Amino acid sequence: MEADRPRGRLVYRHRWPTRLWHWVNALCIFILLMSGLMIFNAHPRLYWGAYGANRDHAWLTIGGTQAGGRMIVGPVAIPTTGVLGYWKDQQGHIQRRAFPYWATIPSRYSLAGARRWHLTFAWLFIGGGGAFVVASLINRHFVRDLKPRRDELAPRHIWQDIKDHARLRFPAGEAAARYNILQKASYILVIFVLIPLMILTGLTMGPGFDATLPWLLDLFGGRQSARSIHFLCAGGLLAFTIVHLVMVVLAGPFNEVRSMVTGWFRLRAR
Repeated sequence: MEADRPRGRLVYRHRWPTRLWHWVNALCIFILLMSGLMIFNAHPRLYWGAYGANRDHAWLTIGGTQAGGRMIVGPVAIPTTGVLGYWKDQQGHIQRRAFPYWATIPSRYSLAGARRWHLTFAWLFIGGGGAFVVASLINRHFVRDLKPRRDELAPRHIWQDIKDHARLRFPAGEAAARYNILQKASYILVIFVLIPLMILTGLTMGPGFDATLPWLLDLFGGRQSARSIHFLCAGGLLAFTIVHLVMVVLAGPFNEVRSMVTGWFRLRAR
């Protein structure tokens, strides 16, 4: 579906299931990340294995002392005063929780409130993702748009794409209407690796699902390992989101956002 315009040709780039899932997914990830940080504040330590408590060895700790904040990763301590572990609240009072109020939902400390937000939007996230997968299999979005072509997997082609991105050289003409190999790789990583891991490790942390699906504990090596993997995958999704937003701004936010609202994308002239 195409339409000609004096300033360049419009092409129909995104079908409605992709657009709907994009915006529902964006809302869910935003709320899940912020409510998840509040849940992390209740016990700001991560472990590997089946068990973990204050006296056990943690591979990651974020907290504050009387002197300031710090993040400890293995044997490395990183000062984080003013950002993590030691910050001022809206009233100007020093707080020593891991993540500050502006990064969490709710903004005031409430483990129960954070869990309600998290679980509500987790099920919306799972339901929306399941519907997107079914729609994408039916309309062949995965095969048509995300499956890499053989020539795209050539090291020379991948290296050229990396150089073009580093130099902010965005594709023009018909190439701009397709995902490049770096986009395909990142979307495949998010859709088929990070999101499934987030869902499965989230279920593993639920006592009710442990009783129903005990093999999840064996799969991830215990509830504490599942919590660590969940946290790392959340970090991966956050990194993807930041890079995605930066690239949208650099590539032309009006054109990019319009394509994800209406489906129509204006090709750049060569």
